Amino acid sequence: MTAETVPTSPTLPVTLSHRFADDLPELALDWQAETAPAPQLLVLNQPLAVELGLDPAWLRTDDGVRFLVGNLVPEGARPVAQAYAGHQFGGYSPRLGDGRALLLGELTTPDGTLRDLHLKGSGRTPFARGGDGLAVVGPMLREYVVSEAMHALGVPTTRALAVVATGRTVQREVPMPGAVLTRVASSHLRVGSFQYARALAGGEGDRHPDLLRRLVDHAVARHHPDAAHATDRPGGPALALFEAVVAAQADLVARWMLVGFVHGVMNTDNVTISGETIDYGPCAFLEAFDPTTTFSSIDEGGRYAYGNQPPMAEWDLARLAEALLPLFHDDEAEAITLATTALQGFRPRYSQAWDDGWRAKLGLADEAATSEAAAGVVDDFLAILQTDHPDLTSFLVHLHAGTARDHVLDVVTFDSWQQRWESLGPDRDLMERTNPVRVPRNHLVEEALTAATAGDLAPLGPLLAAIASPWGESADFQAYAGAAPDTFGQYTTYCGT
Repeated sequence: MTAETVPTSPTLPVTLSHRFADDLPELALDWQAETAPAPQLLVLNQPLAVELGLDPAWLRTDDGVRFLVGNLVPEGARPVAQAYAGHQFGGYSPRLGDGRALLLGELTTPDGTLRDLHLKGSGRTPFARGGDGLAVVGPMLREYVVSEAMHALGVPTTRALAVVATGRTVQREVPMPGAVLTRVASSHLRVGSFQYARALAGGEGDRHPDLLRRLVDHAVARHHPDAAHATDRPGGPALALFEAVVAAQADLVARWMLVGFVHGVMNTDNVTISGETIDYGPCAFLEAFDPTTTFSSIDEGGRYAYGNQPPMAEWDLARLAEALLPLFHDDEAEAITLATTALQGFRPRYSQAWDDGWRAKLGLADEAATSEAAAGVVDDFLAILQTDHPDLTSFLVHLHAGTARDHVLDVVTFDSWQQRWESLGPDRDLMERTNPVRVPRNHLVEEALTAATAGDLAPLGPLLAAIASPWGESADFQAYAGAAPDTFGQYTTYCGT
């Protein structure tokens, strides 16, 4: 099925451009979403729709729902499956691509910002390999819930516009109801996009010698325009782009680490050039603070465990540097030197963001925050977390309320630490602004997804309301603030393919 057969309408109240497909045809395969036999809107992100300039009332109509699953697109749109490569759990796959996804096109928002409109679970493409190209209700709602929680927590992220049940039964371990996620992103450019372009550009016969440079130009224009001005410096715009991505990813991972997020699949095809979190398959939030925590059913070795995420991000960025080497310098040795120097910026950038974040979470501001005493207080607090393994989110709330002592085992050590901390005059207003009371609690997420899979959406609405307002105590959301009961046990998440 090609783009020529996509049902289109000149009357749809939305316009989609196709700059990615026009600029980089080697990375774009014209394709069509499979027809959903009985599409039914499960959840619509109305504030996001308004932000995008879309009419929520229209999106709820039959035509709007067909648009959300790619079965009716605006005249002139060009849906494509994107090609990319990637290292998956350390092993290189030269051809991954959108096996069950489509880029419907780019939407220009009322403020002039360009956003990708993308589908997940829309059917098989030539990149699907052995998969069926479909998705099911539970994992698509998980991405909706967790990405909206990340947005509310201030972590840069792709976002979910809608989840639509397709009316199709999908076979997994047991038959499941099918669904499509409509996702919004600054773009879907990723490290794997550059790996794929490098392989084409440097492959047999140099079939696409300028592809890598065009991809850099596209990424610079889309995300890091200041890099375009680096024409007179070593490495040029390509190296400046790499440095910008290193900084964006260091800041991103530090921000999600500070709220206890554990990404299940930090493969190079899930590392964005924009610095947004992408792919909420086997992911979850920490409860007991433990750097070895992993929730993913496929991460058997703990490669992407909570504490491993910063070095894994750095590893992924090294793969981006390898892909860009020909553009850094004609001499490979000099190119490697430039790349290595740029990559060395990741650790100090991450460490600064991590330290700044923890000082804010402990209410240490102004001169107190930069003192040697403050650094010791932060380090020793992290040591308490690693020794006692308290619930991360609740423990910081208890610290703000003055009741944290009741939740540690070594009260002598804690008392000594607390005395030093109090002597620095912590700003409790700052603590309240930086420590969420509510994150997507794993037992509540699972409860809502299980119910929705069975056709009951009642638990989903209150959960979404709670995670959309993560700061400050609230009697309305009290049930969404606590850790899972002991009976909940070890939590495991799945990617849904």
